[in-house]
Parts: sequence; structure tokens; C-alpha cells
Amino acid sequence: QVQLAERGGGSVQSGGSLKLSCVVSGLPFGDYCLGWFRQLPGVVERELGAIAGIDSDGTTTYADSVKGRFTISQNNAHNRVYLALNSLKPEDTAMYYCAASTVLDSRRAVDFNYWGQGTQVTVSS
Repeated sequence: QVQLAERGGGSVQSGGSLKLSCVVSGLPFGDYCLGWFRQLPGVVERELGAIAGIDSDGTTTYADSVKGRFTISQNNAHNRVYLALNSLKPEDTAMYYCAASTVLDSRRAVDFNYWGQGTQVTVSS
């Protein structure tokens, strides 16, 4: 059974930092990529593309909205993924989800098969 579990959300002031983590279990090493997505308040659906993604070889990508402020990383076993959120802005307030895709190298939400429950990040001005 595939499971993903996020931790680390919270409330911070603008300019602050948080670090999210996600534990992945039940997937064979190397057969998936990992991504972080977010659902903005008042929006029914999650954003269509990962704000950050990482492949088993360590290749990372970022959405323009978070590039230079957020950093995705993973442990050597590729079963823990982290998202360091720096220079947070009120518009970063969202529910953050980690997800795994067996479509390697994908960053599209539709390709991600497995999702965590999400963790809330709230940034106040």
C-alpha cells in the first residue's frame, strides 16, 4: 500500500521560513518522481503543476512563483522529500501536498497517482 504523509506546516509571518517533510512508503526505489503541489484558499482544485519536483536522480524543477525561495530535496533512499520554504509571502498561504508519480519526470498533477493528506501553511503580512 502506497502512503505519503506530510508534516511541518504552520503559521509564520511574511519573510519567515518553514520546512515541510513527506515520508513515502510502498513504492520501489527509482520508479517514481516526487512533487509538491498546493491548493490556494478559496480555490476548488490544486494547482495543475508541481511547484517543485524531484526525480530519483536528484533532478529538480520549480515553478516560477517559488523559484529562488523554495528548495526541494530528498534523502538517499528517495523515500523522504523535503520542501524548504523561505522568504514566505502571504500569497504562499495554501494547503501543501506531496505526491508521487510513476510517470517519470512529470510535473503535471494529472500524472501523480499518489497523494498525501496535505499540510497547511499560513503566512500573515
